[in-house]
Amino acid sequence: MMRRVVLLSLALLPLLATAQFNVDRLIMSGRSALYYEDYVLAIQHFNRAIDSKPYLYEPWFYRGVAKFYLDDFAGAERDCSEAISLNPYVTGIYELRGLCRIRLKKFESAISDYDRALKDEPTAQNFWFNRMLCRLELKDYDQVHLDLDTIISKWSKNSRAYSVKAGVYLIQKDTTQAAVWLDKALELDPYDVEMWMTRASISLSRQNWKEADEHLSRVIHLRPKMVGNYLNRAICRLNTNNLRGAMSDYDTALELDPDNFLAHYNRGILRVQVGDYNRAITDFDYVIRMEPNNVMAIYNRAQLLHKTGDLRGAIRDYTKVIDQYPNFWIGLQNRAECYRRLGMTNQAELDEFRIFKAQMDKHIGIQPRWTLSQIRQTRKKSEIDMSKYNQIVVEDEETVEHEYEFEYENIYRGKVQHRKVEIEEMPMYHLSYIRYANLIKSYQVFDALVETFNQKEKPRHKVYLTCNPNSLSEQQSTAVFNIIDSLSADLQQAHDMRTTRALLLQRAVAYTVVQNFAEAVDDLNTCLEIDPNDVLALWQRAVCTTRLNEMSSSKATDTQIKEAGAIDDLTRVLQADSTNAYVYYDRGNLYLAQENYEKAIADFTSAISHNANIAEAYYNRGLARIKSGKNVEGIDDLSRAGELGIYSAYGMIKKYSQ
Repeated sequence: MMRRVVLLSLALLPLLATAQFNVDRLIMSGRSALYYEDYVLAIQHFNRAIDSKPYLYEPWFYRGVAKFYLDDFAGAERDCSEAISLNPYVTGIYELRGLCRIRLKKFESAISDYDRALKDEPTAQNFWFNRMLCRLELKDYDQVHLDLDTIISKWSKNSRAYSVKAGVYLIQKDTTQAAVWLDKALELDPYDVEMWMTRASISLSRQNWKEADEHLSRVIHLRPKMVGNYLNRAICRLNTNNLRGAMSDYDTALELDPDNFLAHYNRGILRVQVGDYNRAITDFDYVIRMEPNNVMAIYNRAQLLHKTGDLRGAIRDYTKVIDQYPNFWIGLQNRAECYRRLGMTNQAELDEFRIFKAQMDKHIGIQPRWTLSQIRQTRKKSEIDMSKYNQIVVEDEETVEHEYEFEYENIYRGKVQHRKVEIEEMPMYHLSYIRYANLIKSYQVFDALVETFNQKEKPRHKVYLTCNPNSLSEQQSTAVFNIIDSLSADLQQAHDMRTTRALLLQRAVAYTVVQNFAEAVDDLNTCLEIDPNDVLALWQRAVCTTRLNEMSSSKATDTQIKEAGAIDDLTRVLQADSTNAYVYYDRGNLYLAQENYEKAIADFTSAISHNANIAEAYYNRGLARIKSGKNVEGIDDLSRAGELGIYSAYGMIKKYSQ
């Protein structure tokens, strides 16, 4: 007996070694994909490793790394937490989870992760720095200063620590200390653009225009394509009487960003100052096309049209302003003057009477001429004050994003979350002659109904279940049309109903492949006349009817009836096969199109309960949840869809996380 046990153990050793080797190879392949920034492929490798050995922490951690780089921070945080539960002694996991929590704005939780990481590696500079930045987000300025003092004492050559300390003093309105620390930082790194920008910001806040001009010139020399620096330097030059230099800066800003609102608006104001009225009108035309209801720009253009003799255009613009501000007396007076010059005396007298009635004991003066002191004044972009119509505009508030530190050494490769994706659900499953492929995984979807048809009816070409067939090549299209011709010839010779029904279903599938849905529906209707309980025909008819409806430009009553008919077809299929995950998924798609999100979510959930690997069901349930206001649950579903191979889910996660 003992001898048998020993022999059996020896026989199993190669199998155990092979299993371990396979998982190690999966992890190695996943890490290689991470290195080449093929994050979606990496997730697929780590999924397989987790399925084989869920008790290993490495695939959980590395999958979290891939999700982090795809901006799926919630999914990465969950994977890191699982890895920590399996092995709480790996410092890098706490670091990554801390970064995920920072992105999710869970700053207190991130601080606890960095506290734990610093116990293992107290000399890790990036841990100290990230924890300090978390405290800065929480506005714990006293502790931030203490952390920065520690960082500076340990790493005295770290210029960034000096610049952040200066930034904290700037937040606390202590510009003197901020300037001192910035000067120290610039001694260490005179080519740091961010520090020069902060130094320029301090000079701007002190209205030290000449010094700010010098600092911004240094910034522009180091980073010449940042539009905001030209806009700020233009304000400095306006205040030092360098109008030609200011105009040059606005011109350069618009070369870099032709749609920049502030540059067009302020260049228009400056052109008015130098008497270039026609080109100023061009700038305000552009501004008004960008913001049609911007009354400040409209009034400026009205003044210019008035001066250049386009009186009807001026009246049009004055009227728009007066409609919003009925008591804008200067606007009424200017419009009245335009009316008089056009000989429209009645309209002019009506405007003048409104002014006289409201200010009968006041003398209405002429609009004062712009002075150099006025042109130097600024207003916030969102500030609406008609008395400031001729002032230079600046942004409402400047925001600064801190850069956190993290160290880690095909057309679907790379950072797919940056790809632009349309908000569009995954399509319905249907019968086809083309195999299923979701761009990452390629395998045959199994469905009992389809397999039974293939085995019993033995069609000339095997039928598959798919939801995302690729576009047909010319050769493939020709082949499918040949199938249609061949099936049509066979139908003419068919003598029994069973054979006719099978051939009609096959031809309907071929029509579906070439997107001739009307012919497909006709064949399926005939199938169902022969056998009203043919579940595959009901299923395919629901899909083809839906595709026909999608091509309809209107939601007419007929279309709504067809939608209801498609839902009824799928419901009949489910009555015959209540565990069919793909039919639940298709019916969920129809409810999603009707914006009946509760029923859609219920059907997608049923599909997932019967088959937990339908990536499209997670994706569409995620969209349904997001559209119904459940963003967190929706992003979780999109994360799972991404794990299962739908790379566009990461673009959606990025969109809705923001």
